[in-house]
Amino acid sequence: MVPPVQVSPLIKFARYSALLLGITYGSIRFSYLKPYGEEDRRREAEEKKQQEEAARIAKELEAQEDTILK
Repeated sequence: MVPPVQVSPLIKFARYSALLLGITYGSIRFSYLKPYGEEDRRREAEEKKQQEEAARIAKELEAQEDTILK
């Protein structure tokens, strides 16, 4: 096995700086996009309710038709 190599302090500093900048950017971007995601989830929940209601009404209509004709 090869012994570990000493890494330059400048390279270490650059790597950790990039890591911290990435974490900071991700945090800021997440806080910016979070309201949009909440709005999308709310809209999807409303659409799902409407679809379920339409499916329930369709089932009721089918049930009413089946009792008379069959």
